[in-house]
Amino acid sequence: MRDFTFYAPTKVYFGKDKHKEVGAIIKELGYKVIMMQYGKESIKKSGLYDEVMKSLSDSGIKVVEMGGVEPNPKLSFVREAIKVAKENKVEMILAVGGGSAIDSSKYTAAGAANDCDVWDFPTRKAVPKKSLPVGCILTLAAAGSEMSSSAVITNMEENMKRGFNSDFNRCKFAICNPELTYTVNPYQTACGIVDIMAHTMERYFTNCEDTILTDRIAESILKSVAEAGKVLKENPCDYDARATVMWASSLSHNDLTGCGRDNMLPVHQLEHALSGEFDHIAHGAGLAVLFPAWAQYVYKYNPKRFARFARQVWDVTETDDEKAALAGIEKMAEFFAFLGMPLKLREFDICESSISRLAQLCTFNRSRVVNSYVELDFEKIEEIFKSCY
Repeated sequence: MRDFTFYAPTKVYFGKDKHKEVGAIIKELGYKVIMMQYGKESIKKSGLYDEVMKSLSDSGIKVVEMGGVEPNPKLSFVREAIKVAKENKVEMILAVGGGSAIDSSKYTAAGAANDCDVWDFPTRKAVPKKSLPVGCILTLAAAGSEMSSSAVITNMEENMKRGFNSDFNRCKFAICNPELTYTVNPYQTACGIVDIMAHTMERYFTNCEDTILTDRIAESILKSVAEAGKVLKENPCDYDARATVMWASSLSHNDLTGCGRDNMLPVHQLEHALSGEFDHIAHGAGLAVLFPAWAQYVYKYNPKRFARFARQVWDVTETDDEKAALAGIEKMAEFFAFLGMPLKLREFDICESSISRLAQLCTFNRSRVVNSYVELDFEKIEEIFKSCY
């Protein structure tokens, strides 16, 4: 096991009706003026908006609203939110939604507290020296942003999707009520499950020796999420299955499953190029196509590791490591298909001629390689994209 530092300061309030306590939670923290960021109409149609606003009002919290966060949150929205936050002397940002609302809120919080353009953070031109605090009410189990140090934003002017990590990005609190995810449609539920599994597998498949305890935590999360996914396919309102997926979302991306291991996330790098260029592609759907393709490309560099994954997660009984590894990758792809996820890039209605552009974006115009079991340069990344077209 390699040396590591584990830091998870987010206070989690988990369970039924916990969102109704948000006003009291923020009041106890001492914040009086907050910005609330959310998507479009779903939280109003579900009644969540009214419940949250009542809780905040009852606690004397002034709310500056910024609705309209889009999937793959946009830099243009964040820049406007920063301006509004500064004008209203906002003290805290509250995200109500999934990873998009939370990431947008994190960028807004960093941008409002520092004297530079917020795009300087993901492009490594600047490092935040401080940030406004962020809290969230989670309505979609997927990105794990509620407990992670990361945030991702899309610059539509440059068709670039970039992220940055900072402990300032850690939410002060996360309110997680599984019942709030009952209305998430099957496709988005599936996208969330894939994203959760990908966050776990990205830390599991790294150039490290086995780390038995961390490995077993990761394998348990993967098996539990797969089992819950099968339940939710039949009964979207199964509380225990929704709770399993929601808690797994947090654990998959708060760095617990990477303790003692390196952290590279190569498949996420490929997917960010994909959904950065094609904004209509859901992040989880892109991962569902790319993860099996990446695994097929790199498994030969560590067949023993992929064989363990096959046996521990997918109950493969094959004794030959290479055959077991391939069987595990196949079962992973079959599970994604069972959830209703696409298996090929062409299903996104994009042209094969786009592949070179995607490899270009992923390598920052051939100026970097993506670390994996083998360094992935432009040609290798292009080959992976072609293999799943």
